[in-house]
Amino acid sequence: MSKFKLALIQLKAGLDKSDNVKRAIQFIKSAVVDHQASVVALPECFNSPYGTQYFAKYAETIPGPTTDALSAAAKEHKIYLVGGSIPETSDGKLYNTSTVFGPDGTMISSFRKVHLFDIDIKGQMTFKESDSLSPGSTFCMFDTEHCKIGVAICYDIRFAEMAMCYARAGCKVLIYPGAFNMTTGPKHWKLLQQARALDNQLYVAAVSPARDEKASYVAYGHSAIINPWYVRRILDLRSSRSLRLLRFEVVEV
Repeated sequence: MSKFKLALIQLKAGLDKSDNVKRAIQFIKSAVVDHQASVVALPECFNSPYGTQYFAKYAETIPGPTTDALSAAAKEHKIYLVGGSIPETSDGKLYNTSTVFGPDGTMISSFRKVHLFDIDIKGQMTFKESDSLSPGSTFCMFDTEHCKIGVAICYDIRFAEMAMCYARAGCKVLIYPGAFNMTTGPKHWKLLQQARALDNQLYVAAVSPARDEKASYVAYGHSAIINPWYVRRILDLRSSRSLRLLRFEVVEV
C-alpha cells in the first residue's frame, strides 16, 4: 500500500513551441512546489497544436530540445514525469510519442501511440492520424516506489485488451494523455476511463489539453482520475482550466 500525489496538467498548446514548453515547465514546478506532487503528467501533444498539418513542422528527435527540458525539470524537482506526448521524427517517420523521466532526470521509458486516430463520422468530423503518423508497437511501464505505472495515448484507451495486458503485468495506475474532441469527448471520454478502471481494478488518469475554441482541433478537456472500486471521478478539470487551478489526488494503491 502506498499513497502519492499525482498531478495532471491540463495545458493549452499554442503555435509557439518554445512558449508551450516553457509554460509546461512552469506548471510542473507549481505542481511540485505548491502541491507536493511526486508524479506529474502532461497532455497529448503539449508542445504542438494537435493536427496532421502540424505534426511534421513541430516534430523533433528524441532526445531533443523538448525532452531535454523535461529531463531537467524531472531532475530539478526529483519527480516522475510523464511527458504527455510530442510529435517525434525518427528514420524518416513521424510518431506520437510519450516519454517518461525519473527523479534523476533519466528517460526511463517511452511510448509511441499504437492505435492511430482515424475516424469519419458523417456530418460531424473526419480525422486521420495515419495520413502523417506511423504507429508504435511496444508498451510502456515503469516502476516507482509507489507502484508500477503504465502509459498509453488517447485512442489506445478504446482497446480493452491493451489495458488488460498492463494490469496483468502489475500496473496499478494507467496514465492516458489524450486529446478527445467535442464529438467523441462528450460521448465516450468518461465512459472509457470508467470501463478501463473497472475492468482491471486499477486507477485511470486521463490528461487532456485544455479546450481552445479557436483551435482547428478543439480538445474536450475534462482531465480526470478514476477510482477503480466505485467507478467515480475523484478529479475533473472541466474544459479550459489548467494548472492555474491544478487539482491533484492522493492515490492509494
